[in-house]
Amino acid sequence: MRYLASAVILALAVAVPAAAQNVQGMAAQGPNAVGAARTAEMTATITAIDKAKRAVTLKGPQGREKTIVAGPEVKNFDQLKVGDQVTVQYVEALVLELKKGSDLVVSRTDEVVGGAAKSGEKPGAATGVTVTIVGEVMETNPAMQTIVVRGPERVVEVKVEDPARFAKIAKGDKIQATYVEAAAIGVTPIAAKK
Repeated sequence: MRYLASAVILALAVAVPAAAQNVQGMAAQGPNAVGAARTAEMTATITAIDKAKRAVTLKGPQGREKTIVAGPEVKNFDQLKVGDQVTVQYVEALVLELKKGSDLVVSRTDEVVGGAAKSGEKPGAATGVTVTIVGEVMETNPAMQTIVVRGPERVVEVKVEDPARFAKIAKGDKIQATYVEAAAIGVTPIAAKK
C-alpha cells in the first residue's frame, strides 16, 4: 500500500517544502486503512513585496525563493517588510481506505479553510486543504501483485507490497484517499545582533 500512497501523492501533485529545517513523521495502519503524516517547520526571509498584488517572495534556508500571495485573510499585510523572518509550520497527512462493496462514485473533492491574525497583531495566517479522491480498482494482477486504479483524472498501476493487503483487494472495490495539508505562517522578530 505504500506505493499506492506514493501514487496518490503524485496524482495530487503536492510537494512538501524541500527546505524544511525540522521534519518529523509517523505511519499507522488498520485492517482496511493505511496512513502517514509528517510535520515540518522552516524559517524564511522576505526578500520582496508587491503590495499591489499582495505578493511576498520568501527565501528559504537553502536559498530557494518562492512567491506566495497573501490573501485577504492576512489582515496586517502592511506591517510586512523586506528582511522580516517568517516561520512556516507545515503538516500533511494521507489516509488510504479500502472501501469493499462501496457505491462511492469516482470523484475528487477539495475543501479549503483559513484563519488570520487578529487586527494589530503581527501578520500571519493559517490555511488548510483537504482533498478526497475516490478511485475504482479496475484490475488486479496476482502474479505481479499490482492493481490498476481509475481515479477522476488518471489511471495508475500500483504495486501492493503486503500480500495480505493485496489479497483483500478485488476488481470493483473503491479506494478512498484523503490528503490533508495545513500551514501556519507567522512573522517572527529578528534576533538582535551582538
